[in-house]
Amino acid sequence: MTVMNERRLIPTAVAAGAVVLGLTALTACSSSDAADHKRGDKLNVVASFYPMQFLAERIGGSHVSVSTLTEPGMEPHDLELSPRQIGGLSDADYILYLKGIQPAVDDAIKLSESTHTVDAASLTTLEDHGAEVGGEEHGHEHEGGEAGADPHIWLDPVKYAEVAKGVGKSLEKTDPDHAADYRENTDTLVKELGALNTGYEKGLANTATRTFITTHSAFGYLAERYGLTQEGIAGIDPEAEPSPARISALHTIAEKKKVTTVFFETLASDKTARTVARDTGLRTDVLDPLEGITDKSKGDDYIEVMKSNLAALQKALGAK
Repeated sequence: MTVMNERRLIPTAVAAGAVVLGLTALTACSSSDAADHKRGDKLNVVASFYPMQFLAERIGGSHVSVSTLTEPGMEPHDLELSPRQIGGLSDADYILYLKGIQPAVDDAIKLSESTHTVDAASLTTLEDHGAEVGGEEHGHEHEGGEAGADPHIWLDPVKYAEVAKGVGKSLEKTDPDHAADYRENTDTLVKELGALNTGYEKGLANTATRTFITTHSAFGYLAERYGLTQEGIAGIDPEAEPSPARISALHTIAEKKKVTTVFFETLASDKTARTVARDTGLRTDVLDPLEGITDKSKGDDYIEVMKSNLAALQKALGAK
């Protein structure tokens, strides 16, 4: 039994060395050879969590085999990687992740020294959000990103489209034989995200209030894009308990700004939202930060769930 366990643990100890060796071999061959892979001729892509998986699958199409480090239904911030997952990074032809969301992933990628990694945060401009909680929500959970920078870029369709374009270009470089397909798939997705952005612009143009309350301050980019104000209950950590002072402040904001709804999310507990809603006399609803798709998600993929989010926002904000 112990021998088995020791054996199982060996990959972590040698992961760094093995990964470096593996990738030296990979980079030694010309990049067009990158298409001759272990799984037929598909590019072996590892995505850190759902928003990266969606991009890899949509842009890679039939030329990629995508696996994700974060299982559906798992809170991505809490992810811990198994030795097998860490070792598996050395077999990846292409790794797509978002620095600053999952410290365990950031550390494993740093350790792997993989040359075929793409950080989605580097494909667009990160901004600092969350001053509405007096700065207390900054970065305690998102170590590894820029100080105070908000990593939730995928919830803004415009920023997500910028990331999609960058991913498309990097896949073309990694696997030039299928560059035309990657370009076409990227264009199709970017058009869909453009239509989604237009839907949000029109759908939220005229509302009774511009303010919404949420347990998880994930919607800073979305709020900024469409001229809304996000009031987080307890900052970036969806599980944190709000202080009595914060609940009192939210009560005042709700009255002043005619807020109707406290939003909670699908992957975290709704306890805090229900407490705040009860204390402030507001109703609750779901606003999905799209960190994973499960049976409870209101839609099968990113586009569908974002449309559900728009409908929830229109209702909460009193769209005319």
